[in-house]
Amino acid sequence: MYYPTPLSKETLLGNQHNEKQFSEALSQTYLNTSNKPIMLPALDLTIVIPSWNEEKNLPGCLEAIGTDLASKIVVIDSNSDDNTAAIAKRFGAEVINFTWNGKFPKKRNWYLRNYTPTTKWVFFLDADEYLTEEFKAELRETLTTSDKAGYWLNYTVYFLGKQLKGGYPMRKLALFRVGAGEYERIDEAQWSRLDMEVHEHPVLEGEVGVIRSRIDHRDYRGVSHYVVKHNDYSAWEAARFQEVAVNIVSTNWTWKQRVKYRLMRSVLIGPAYFCGSFFLLGGFRDGSKGLAFAILKMSYFTQVYCKIREHRKSSDKQHQQKSILSSVANA
Repeated sequence: MYYPTPLSKETLLGNQHNEKQFSEALSQTYLNTSNKPIMLPALDLTIVIPSWNEEKNLPGCLEAIGTDLASKIVVIDSNSDDNTAAIAKRFGAEVINFTWNGKFPKKRNWYLRNYTPTTKWVFFLDADEYLTEEFKAELRETLTTSDKAGYWLNYTVYFLGKQLKGGYPMRKLALFRVGAGEYERIDEAQWSRLDMEVHEHPVLEGEVGVIRSRIDHRDYRGVSHYVVKHNDYSAWEAARFQEVAVNIVSTNWTWKQRVKYRLMRSVLIGPAYFCGSFFLLGGFRDGSKGLAFAILKMSYFTQVYCKIREHRKSSDKQHQQKSILSSVANA
């Protein structure tokens, strides 16, 4: 049986100090016969947290991991100008600075290639993702006897302070054996400010499993940060579409990627994602928050479509100018 690392009041209650709730939450932790938490050996695992100005999210993320889960915790920091690096060091994590040159590799692949973990497993965790006790228990049980190359992980989604019941499920292939593969290679010319793989998926050799218990995804930086971040995401998505428009089906793509890139040809991609999130996948169960979240999703994909059209107009104009210059030169 798994006995979790003791947690603080802040972690158990999500920073809400209610003594009764804290007592009830604390009573759920597993204890041995002497009423003392049991510390188990750390897994043969490196947890890697990419960061940039994450002082609001990182403390809770590191505290949720605990001290006995992983052999090593690494924070790859993009030269933050807040207290991110100091917080990471205070929790005992190794801090590695990363400066992107605008080309391949980005942060995660750069780490895998230049600081290859010495552990059997590597787990990429974002600073706004918080490991739950259920997830850590299943992780221990799974990795002890695993013959898989990697694992899909499931996440809860919090929006405006509430865990959403509906909407698109969040799932990532973020845990895999060291040496089993890396994130797909995309040769870009700094399409956005994103220095980390976001929509790129790991390409692994071997069978991939699933860990069912969920990780909590909650970003404490607010809606403004969400909007700015997704503006960068949409710029990257539009540039990526232009790059692959000729060959829309790739052997390394997931079926979701293939569907998404086909839909990007139509202005209806925004409404399609709204209907999928709010109606088909039960976003309506979250009331006004579910509606707002679905509208933001629609806005994001509409942005992607508009930026694709913008790119095309710009490319057509450049092509026309080159043709005119060529005609003048040959006259």
